Amino acid sequence: MRATDATRPQTTLQGQATVFIAVDRGTAECVGIHAAKVGSRFEALEPIRQGIKARFGASYGQGVALGLAIRHDNGSQYTSDVFQNELRFLGAQSSPSFVRSPEGNGCAERFIRPLKEQLLWVRTFSTVEELRQALLDWAHRYSEHWLLERHNFLSPSQARRELMQSRQAA
Repeated sequence: MRATDATRPQTTLQGQATVFIAVDRGTAECVGIHAAKVGSRFEALEPIRQGIKARFGASYGQGVALGLAIRHDNGSQYTSDVFQNELRFLGAQSSPSFVRSPEGNGCAERFIRPLKEQLLWVRTFSTVEELRQALLDWAHRYSEHWLLERHNFLSPSQARRELMQSRQAA
């Protein structure tokens, strides 16, 4: 299962932007991150697409993500026909959290907290593109180096690699 959500940082030259994220709920690894001036339903799909391409191969097409569930809140981007139709096209299941219950999407919320504390609240960005580049760097550092107690102090990427090795051994 993947979780997706958004937050709204400020840029100095272009004003408010929207940051969309996608996180693997099992490992807490960031599988996609994107910044856009307008937080539309089309932009909300970008981190999902990044994650599909990274984990299911470069062949982005119909049914490629069969069995994958996408947890999201009830924001207009996620409930839109465009977003829902793309999930169906990919073979992924939509898994909306309960209305007014952010804990239902806790994995995404938990990822956004250090993102804000370590990047969005401590740096200023002139443009959305500058923000986007910083997000990509930060997400890579998080996935490779952020140690999680629930994984016996492994990073999210290390936890995924160990999980994949144990599945291959079985």
